[in-house]
This record gives sequence, structure tokens and C-alpha cells, in this order.
Amino acid sequence: MSDADTAWWREVRFDRAGLIPAVVQERGSGRVLMVACMNRESLALTITTGFTHFWSRSRKSLWKKGETSGHTQRVVALRVDCDGDALLVEVEQEGPACHTGEGSCFFRRAADGRGKQRSAVALDWVRDPAAGGQAVLDRVYAVIRDRKAHPREGSYVASLFAGGLDRILKKVGEEAGEVVIASKNGAPEQIVWETADLWFHTLVALGYHEIPPEAVFAELERRFGQPPRTPVPTTKAIRRPARAAPRPPVGAVQRRAKAKARSRTRPGGGRGA
Repeated sequence: MSDADTAWWREVRFDRAGLIPAVVQERGSGRVLMVACMNRESLALTITTGFTHFWSRSRKSLWKKGETSGHTQRVVALRVDCDGDALLVEVEQEGPACHTGEGSCFFRRAADGRGKQRSAVALDWVRDPAAGGQAVLDRVYAVIRDRKAHPREGSYVASLFAGGLDRILKKVGEEAGEVVIASKNGAPEQIVWETADLWFHTLVALGYHEIPPEAVFAELERRFGQPPRTPVPTTKAIRRPARAAPRPPVGAVQRRAKAKARSRTRPGGGRGA
């Protein structure tokens, strides 16, 4: 370890059990994915490998996040709080973070029986619709990436990737048109069905370019509450050269020259006459 690393380690304060809580945050969206404990060894492994490692208090052993599920967390940044007794780990999450299949371990929120947040009353834990929606997209995107990396015979997604970008974009365009038709028809069930198709094929397009849904969420979050922007033209205006006056035919020029020459030979035809 370098001197800088040693100085950083001195800022980390483990508790009496030799542990420190680590809050895992998703890069881009800022969503909190999970909280776990690290000891000195797991923190060292996290730093050296670039993937999160934790200490399991129940199993009394080290574990790498995603070692069995494949839902690993690549570390982007590591921060320590002002007191040095908590860590914030910013990661790029592969697949869902929670063992339940949810995108985040924090997919429940305190609310009353009708799902409304209250205070000074007995609360219950209900599933957070917003967290569930993002988790579904995360799971679908994880499957799409898997089919891209490991094509399976009979897989529709694998066939789309085999057809290339043009086929994927054709499907996005077709499904967008179906959403328009369904909306014009005013059929709610049809609108939901066709929108699901559009979102799915859009996720395939994102997967083709290796762009995670979190990047889109982060962009929407950035725009939230901001005034609308003036669209920037994608192409520069082409300036056409000014048209020259049309030239008269060659014969007409010759006739005018001859007529001018004759006028000069006539009395009073010259200049200054």
C-alpha cells in the first residue's frame, strides 16, 4: 500500500467487532441498493479487486456480492463519512441488488393500509410501486444482456441481436406506431399492452449500445423541475450560393454587338452626338 492508501485507512473507524457499515449506492440514479458490513479484510478485497466484498455476521465469513447469482457490483467510488464510521460505496450494479429479485433492498416503505404516508399513527410496510417498477426494468434488461452475451436457440431477444441494429430499430418504430394507434382508439388495455412492447424493444436497443436503464433514469432526474430546453438542431443549415443572372444565348450577344457597331457608323450614332 502507498502512503496515500495508509492515510486513507487511518480515517476508517471500525467498531468493537471490527466492522463498519457500508451503504451501497447505484451510480447515475443515486438509488440506495443495500447496506452491509465490511471488516478490514473485506474492505481490502473491495479495494484491490474493484468489486464489493462484505462480512456476513450470520455466517461469520467473507462473501463477494454476486458470487453465486452473478449480480456483482463494480466499485466506482469509495467514500468515508465525516466521523469515519460509515462507508458509501458507489457501484455499477449487474442485475438486481436484492436477493428477492428486487432492484434495491429498500423496496418497502412505511404507509397506512391505503398506501398513503402518514405520521403519528401505526404504520405498516407496503411495497413501494416506484421501486418495483424500476426493478422490473432492471430484471428485463439483465435478461436482455444475458441473451446478447449468451445467445440461446429459440430466444426472441437473441434473434433480434442476430438481425443487427436495423432490425431492432425497425421493431422500435413499429411498436411506437402501435402505441399511437392504440391511443387514437382510446383503448386503455391496448395502450398498456403496446406501451409494454415499446418499452421492451427500447430496452433491447439500449442493450445493443450497452446503455443501462439507470442512465435514462438519471437523465430524467436531472431534467426534473428544469425549464424546457430549446431543441438544438442536429444538422447545420446549408447555405445555397446566390444564383448568377442567366446568360443570354450566344447568338443574341452577337446580334446586339452587331447592332451597336452599326449604330456607331450612322450619323449621330456615336457617343457625345
